[in-house]
Amino acid sequence: MSLQARFETLAARKEKTPLSELDALFDALPPVEEAFMIGEWDGGVFNTGHPGEGQLEAMRWIGKTFRSRNDVDPIVSRDAGGSRVANPIMGTASLRRVEYRGVVTATMCYDKHPVFDHFRQVDEHSVLGVMDRKGDTMPLYFYLRRA
Repeated sequence: MSLQARFETLAARKEKTPLSELDALFDALPPVEEAFMIGEWDGGVFNTGHPGEGQLEAMRWIGKTFRSRNDVDPIVSRDAGGSRVANPIMGTASLRRVEYRGVVTATMCYDKHPVFDHFRQVDEHSVLGVMDRKGDTMPLYFYLRRA
């Protein structure tokens, strides 16, 4: 099965996904350049049991917006009218190249929190992301697709 097909299968899965499957897929995907991330992205989370999954759902999280490497809305939600709005709960973020799991890749760094979202490229329109937060016992896996 191709990496893209594995990604699509896991993204469509409703039941719990073992972290080992997501780790293996993440490690097999190529790194992402910062410029690739510029734009609006729609997102979803993988069911792994991470507490952040429910928190994102409660915030009506739908994705991220990268205007430049120093201007990122990390939490974009839908308002009551269905429009994309920056959710201020986590503040803003920046985009940098950071080594994670042995590979340097585009990483979103929250400006006021010890949280990093590392990205690997699935295809021209999709990335697999993993949130690495200081103090968490497990990562939060998510995906983004160009809006």
